Amino acid sequence: MKLIKTEEELKSLIAADEWMMAILTAVEKLQLPDSWVCAGFIRSKVWDHLHEKEYRTPLADIDVIYFDKVNSLEKYEKQYEQELTKYLPNEPWSVKNQARMHVVNNSEPYQSSINGMAHFPETPTAIGVRLTNGRLEIAAPHGIKHLVSGIVAPTPYFQKESPMHEVYLNRVRNKQWELSWSKLQIVY
Repeated sequence: MKLIKTEEELKSLIAADEWMMAILTAVEKLQLPDSWVCAGFIRSKVWDHLHEKEYRTPLADIDVIYFDKVNSLEKYEKQYEQELTKYLPNEPWSVKNQARMHVVNNSEPYQSSINGMAHFPETPTAIGVRLTNGRLEIAAPHGIKHLVSGIVAPTPYFQKESPMHEVYLNRVRNKQWELSWSKLQIVY
């Protein structure tokens, strides 16, 4: 197993996965503003790689985010999920407009999808990838070091001093990632 150290190596890992590329191609077809496939989609792939798993760990959902202040009603997200289902019907699509998701975290409105990603609870989840004209792009507002090292730590908005820290702790306990990926180092 080759350790991943750079965003270029991460892109190579993703580019070599036909399933991931099919997902990214489907999302690119929608042409959503500032859109990314993020969270467990990338995190699980990297952790499977770190643990030298032969088979992909199943995902509860495929998180697609975008940023559209004009059409910020949830009904549009559901329409996009239906469109993606037409392209790849057996995938658990979850589409969220980051222009309205700040309410969930009780924070100031986000300015972009990457700003929304920066507010995800854990550093290895706060990462996105997209396909633009055949080119992979990575967005990692907190970097990729924790992700590629198997470290689960809170993002700045969920640090110990934050009122959101309990949300991070509950999420880490409920996810039980260490049952699937034993080498993880979880920061409580």
